[in-house]
Amino acid sequence: MHDVPSFTRISFILLPLINAHFISLSSILFTLTERKKTKLKKEMSRPHHRGLSGGTSFTNGAHNRHELSNPIGSTRTQKSLTSVLLKVGLLLTFLTLMGSLYWSLSISLSISASQNSISQMRHRRLQEQLIGDLLDIGQIPLHSGRSGMFEFCSQDYENYVPCYYNITEILEAEELVLTLEFERECAKATKIDCLILPPKNYRIPLRWPRGRDIIWKENVKITGHDFSSGSLTKRMMVEEEQISFKSDSLMVDGIDDYSHQIAEMICLRNESNFNEAGIRAVLDIGCGYGSFGAHLFFKDVITMCVANYESSGSQVQLTLERGIPAMIGSFTKRQLPIPFLSFDMVHCAFCGIDWDKDDGLLLVEVDRLLRPGGYFVYTSPTNTHKSLRDRENQKKWALIHEHTEKLCWEMLSQQDETVVWKKPTEKKCYSSRKGSLAICGKSHDFELPYYQPLNPCIAGTRSQRWIPLEIRRPWPPQAQLNSSELEIHGVHPDDFSDDAHSWNLAVQNYWSLLSPLVFSDHPKRPGDEEPHPPYNMLRNVLDMNAKFGGFNNALLEAGKSVWVMNVVPTIGENYLPLIFDRGFIGMQHNWCEAFPTYPRTYDMVHASGFLSLKHRCLTLDIFSEVDRILRPEGWIILHDKAPLIEAVRSITTLLKWDARMMDVDSNSDEKLLVCQKPFFRKSHLW
Repeated sequence: MHDVPSFTRISFILLPLINAHFISLSSILFTLTERKKTKLKKEMSRPHHRGLSGGTSFTNGAHNRHELSNPIGSTRTQKSLTSVLLKVGLLLTFLTLMGSLYWSLSISLSISASQNSISQMRHRRLQEQLIGDLLDIGQIPLHSGRSGMFEFCSQDYENYVPCYYNITEILEAEELVLTLEFERECAKATKIDCLILPPKNYRIPLRWPRGRDIIWKENVKITGHDFSSGSLTKRMMVEEEQISFKSDSLMVDGIDDYSHQIAEMICLRNESNFNEAGIRAVLDIGCGYGSFGAHLFFKDVITMCVANYESSGSQVQLTLERGIPAMIGSFTKRQLPIPFLSFDMVHCAFCGIDWDKDDGLLLVEVDRLLRPGGYFVYTSPTNTHKSLRDRENQKKWALIHEHTEKLCWEMLSQQDETVVWKKPTEKKCYSSRKGSLAICGKSHDFELPYYQPLNPCIAGTRSQRWIPLEIRRPWPPQAQLNSSELEIHGVHPDDFSDDAHSWNLAVQNYWSLLSPLVFSDHPKRPGDEEPHPPYNMLRNVLDMNAKFGGFNNALLEAGKSVWVMNVVPTIGENYLPLIFDRGFIGMQHNWCEAFPTYPRTYDMVHASGFLSLKHRCLTLDIFSEVDRILRPEGWIILHDKAPLIEAVRSITTLLKWDARMMDVDSNSDEKLLVCQKPFFRKSHLW
């Protein structure tokens, strides 16, 4: 009825009423007329009486004489009465019709007013919802506090990482201290209101896998001191414009032989059997420049580098430049924002950490991150028999051995500088062994610790995820969790299956959108090989709201040679343990803080449903941080409700992004916003 015109609705109401009243009045008039005719016939058929012939009274006689003496007048009186009644009836009919018309119009107007009121209420609700969403994403001008475009930062910010003591901050504070404890601290205001420009001679990284072995020297911050110290020349071949990692001499016999040695120490034929033994995810502490992870990537093993913030010659920056997973993190005072029981191996080769300090507290953090049956590989020059002749080294080794005993670790083997321990698969060791560490109580056993202080207790023993490494399926079947495994995480198999199906379709859609855009803008860069879409146009990908890791899985199933940093927001649902159980990597993060990485380290940032989360900060600040970590010519894909996508598009103008808004489906209320960060060169601006 909402689509029927008002005049038609009134007609539908009036016609039945008019017909009913007209039929009723006609029937009444017809009945009255017939009654009068019958009465007149009866009067005419009576016998005629003379006035003095009977003994009737005067009154009756007078009455009879009046009736009999005016037969024609009586007929006129009846006709006059009928005429009056007819006129009265017509008047009543007219009044009734007018009343009906007024009543019908009142009803119609009332219905129309009611519908308009409902429509206005719905409109107001939509407006209120949209305003609420706009307030949440920080787009209302009153709350945003910014009216113009972002300006470009000065040269001091080329490698700026908020929440850490950057070299510019040190100089400003006149803290000329050579050794600083680079601990993450986001309590101070760390937001920047400008866009970080790349270095003067910055060049787009070479495509994978060529970019794994060769990077552009000007893309990373390396000082003369880094070269003179000898730490870089041992690991790289430095040419005029490039740094080559093809001949990595960090280990005595090279990275291939080193990996093979570790495999033999855990009773495997070679590193190609890591995956068969359940080793899929490796945490590499102080990773050098990612050569161990680069080598294992082709063995179906994914390695995440964790190293301290460094103002120049950064391990994390160079590793990410090579297309290997890495994040800034320090083993000093706080736990990493990663669940317990997540890694199959923790690796430390010349990582510079004193494992004997603080009653072995850092080894307890390693134990927290390891799965049952997982391995800790420790390579250090102090581990050799020759080094152990030194009393100081003997003392350190004795303390490390004591701490590993308390953790119930089993030392499997030692060869030259390398030692391998194995975490127990049975929990009973912690209660049976004398001097072993206590089990964490519920109040200290966090599955998702967001930079919580280190705990001197055994974590994760209450978790249903305590599953020995030996009985875990190898990867890639590991990525498809069965119903019993999903039940641990509270996920229904149908939801998991639907999520996988939708992401497979989404990735096909993304690639069909990106391929022509990428290769029409840059069909072939100078000095680059001919691109072969869609396998090598992206390498480092960050998913801001990963949920089950479905986007990561769909990319790999589609044959894309990428790795994904799966991020679970602190305000979202906790599926990060599920992501690690699938054989992927990730971390928890509060997007109102800076992400622990260097500028220009990701090729793509993806966010599905991210705008619908209720962040306690402005979306403009969040996406200015996205701009910081995104490479020039990098891509951003936002997938969310249409009003949010339309509203957030204004941010792309402030950040100078090229944006294209697209429909997901003709029947969907969601939209895609595909953006690209332009490559601004200083020579073009100044």
